[in-house]
Amino acid sequence: MALLPILRYPDPRLHTKAAPVKAVDAGIRKLAADMAETMYAAPGIGLAATQVDVHKRVIVIDVSEEKNRLMVFINPEIVWRDGECEGEEGCLSVPGIYETVQRSARVRVRALDAEGRPFELDAEDLLAVCIQHEMDHLEGKVFVEYLSRLKQTRIKAKLAKQARITA
Repeated sequence: MALLPILRYPDPRLHTKAAPVKAVDAGIRKLAADMAETMYAAPGIGLAATQVDVHKRVIVIDVSEEKNRLMVFINPEIVWRDGECEGEEGCLSVPGIYETVQRSARVRVRALDAEGRPFELDAEDLLAVCIQHEMDHLEGKVFVEYLSRLKQTRIKAKLAKQARITA
């Protein structure tokens, strides 16, 4: 396994729409394993392939406290959503920034697992939010794009300053 570099907002590659995975093979399983290692090391609770500059429809999520319940979603699609919730979100591609975003409170997602088997999962609370957040990445959308232009401008300036300090 390998740690993968995570793209940082406003990198234009984060706006690339991911292509469906044609076959779940050893390469896709390695990608998912590398993404999981990267997510855990960051540390985070979700990561989309788009964030590591691989434009395939793959996400990994683990919202457990123990970090021992890895979920892999290949070609995920939300088939049902219900209710609304509002909560603070962060993102490995937007480090140190947390903002309130409105999402569906409950979702049903259909996907393939790391072995290529289809499954459906009903999710709520943090898991539902995380699925929606990561699926946005597959569509080329970053959570800050739900915010006002003013907030987006401030976030870009703050991230640029962080990059100068660490360079």
